[in-house]
Amino acid sequence: MSLRVPQFLLLIGFASVLATVPALAEGPPSSPPQTADKVPHVHLEFSAKVIHRSDGRLREAQLFVKGDRYRLEHRGGVRTDLGYAGVSIVRLDKQEVWFLLSQHRQFLVVPIRPDHRLPLTSRLDGETSRLLIGDASAAGRPARLYDVTVSRAGVAERYYEWVDVEQDLPLKLMSLDRDWSVEYQHVVFSKQADYFFEVPLGYRRWEPPPVPQEKG
Repeated sequence: MSLRVPQFLLLIGFASVLATVPALAEGPPSSPPQTADKVPHVHLEFSAKVIHRSDGRLREAQLFVKGDRYRLEHRGGVRTDLGYAGVSIVRLDKQEVWFLLSQHRQFLVVPIRPDHRLPLTSRLDGETSRLLIGDASAAGRPARLYDVTVSRAGVAERYYEWVDVEQDLPLKLMSLDRDWSVEYQHVVFSKQADYFFEVPLGYRRWEPPPVPQEKG
């Protein structure tokens, strides 16, 4: 079935980056509901284009996923105090995010936050109800469309969620209450190379300069 959605709702959160020291990069102002487990048990391997819309702003990245780790190649880069990072690597297994700063051949390591996580399993954190609307399609793949209600901090929010029939991957997630959506396009399920999710050779970890000691 098809669903007509108000046009203003069609205007992701993917790995937002950081706003305060030691998190030194800017990111989207809002984040997606999280999957139910603190570290989701994700077994999928795929590549896709990920598109995030929030408050009238659009961000795009090429995504590579291998289980509990994924790589984002950001269109236009991500601004940090050390320069622009074209790539971020999210390592759920290490609870870290690595921003690759190619100009300086350095990488910035920050602790993972909930809004760094991408929706990779259909169940959402705080989910209180799920209603199957019917068969649909997203990213050119057969999907099931759900109306999902999530409660966070006592506030309920509703989402439309398009879930891949074969892989249980949420191909698109859209809030009904605000201008926010995340979706995957050009999804290809295939083995991903291990080196995509490692720091390139020759890069060194950025460390803050030592604080000068006051002379007594």
